[in-house]
Amino acid sequence: MGFRFLLFLLLCVTSEGVVRGVLGAGGLACNWGTRSTHPLPPKIVVKLLKDNGFSKVKLFEADAGALQALGRSGIQVMVGIPNDLLAPLASSVTVAEKWVSQNVSSYISKNGVDIRYVAVGNEPFLTAYKDTFLQTTLPALQNIQAALIKAGLGRQVKVTIPINADVYQTDSGLPSGGDFRSDIRTLMMSIMKFLSDNNGVLTINIYPFLSLQADPDFPKEYAFFNNTAKPVVDGSISYTNVLDANFDTCIAALEKNGFSKLPVIVGEVGWPTDGDPNANIQDARRFNQGLLNRILAGQGTPKRSAAPDIYIFALIDEDAKSVLPGNFERHWGMFNYDGSLKYPLDMGSGKSLVPAKGVKYLPRQWCVMSPDASTSDPNLAQSIDYACSHADCTSLGNGSSCGMLDAKSNVSYAFNMYFQTMDQRNDACNFSSLSVITKTDPTPTQNGSCRFQIMIDLEKSRPRSPASPAAGLREHSSYKVAMGLLALVLVSTLII
Repeated sequence: MGFRFLLFLLLCVTSEGVVRGVLGAGGLACNWGTRSTHPLPPKIVVKLLKDNGFSKVKLFEADAGALQALGRSGIQVMVGIPNDLLAPLASSVTVAEKWVSQNVSSYISKNGVDIRYVAVGNEPFLTAYKDTFLQTTLPALQNIQAALIKAGLGRQVKVTIPINADVYQTDSGLPSGGDFRSDIRTLMMSIMKFLSDNNGVLTINIYPFLSLQADPDFPKEYAFFNNTAKPVVDGSISYTNVLDANFDTCIAALEKNGFSKLPVIVGEVGWPTDGDPNANIQDARRFNQGLLNRILAGQGTPKRSAAPDIYIFALIDEDAKSVLPGNFERHWGMFNYDGSLKYPLDMGSGKSLVPAKGVKYLPRQWCVMSPDASTSDPNLAQSIDYACSHADCTSLGNGSSCGMLDAKSNVSYAFNMYFQTMDQRNDACNFSSLSVITKTDPTPTQNGSCRFQIMIDLEKSRPRSPASPAAGLREHSSYKVAMGLLALVLVSTLII
């Protein structure tokens, strides 16, 4: 496969699923996702952010706990609006005014939250959405801007739309050939003009990992930042990494269409640690350290020498996130779900990445396959399917951190994840006499990256709300399909 075509592919590959100044001078930024069955208490997360030098954070929705904890923290906030709210916000400026009042004005005035941006939608123009949000995104953006102005926040809080890199492309295979997709070019021009006229910014999400994950022939070194990849020569410019090439393709598209001055930030970029053969701790550490180094150095791209704001994706793992794009979706965090360290990082100025403090856990006990049970038991397949349809078994997939466990350990992992997700209820370790509760840690000593987890104690941390993420995990159809398929894989390994 030609390298030009590879570059074109990486610029078009998609995922599911700001602030003023230079990050190198003004601090680090990251994404804080909250799709977890046992979330870290928001106050602990805010302390984790501050302890590690993060002064800017992006939320995917106006999570009340997160916003309250961010009050008077000194951390600048971008608040996201989920795609399912675009239609009602587009339908009426009154709806937008109510949303701004409840989710922006109130937190600024009552809690002292330093909200700087409202992100309207999240990658709404993905081809996978089949034009679902084409008619509602711009009107929603316009109504939110009008609502901010009416609330007296038009200067303080800016609007943006986080878009995936698949909205632009290059027919030449080079960044200089960048332009917006022909099917949404007119819409993008209207959005760019609105952002430009209202001092907004364009937010783009770039994922070198997805380029590698989608194409086994992709040159891996091109995903990283150590300049060892064969360069892509574009006139007088040589590109040695995906981030620069992708970002400058967007800049070229803006320049071609008269918006060369529009500010652009990177809303999401990172590397997962599990759920796929390419998602591992070694590569994630390598990628994120290289990313941090260039952020701290204030490094820009060939077409824009000023460093863009870059929000690392993500802070912590999310075990209730949809796995429709892939099992790796739950493992983007620099930290584990509980704020513990995955790998060391040099955060600059002689500081190292530090874990969360004050986390309270459920008792040290696990649910495992009974020593008396047999892998040939006819109830085993159904039990694994049930466990993995209600809890996160993504670490058991091929090439994942726990993918090399033996048959009984596979079963034990699935049983334990269900047991922990259900808050260690006694009846949650009752799989047709196939399971037993143990106080001996079953984590394999020969595989340092595979963990038999114990969940955060929600009672000691904060009450679980009626509309908890755990409920979303159990009801999400795409999750059930994916976990059902994973369970079938696990069962087949037992049969073999």
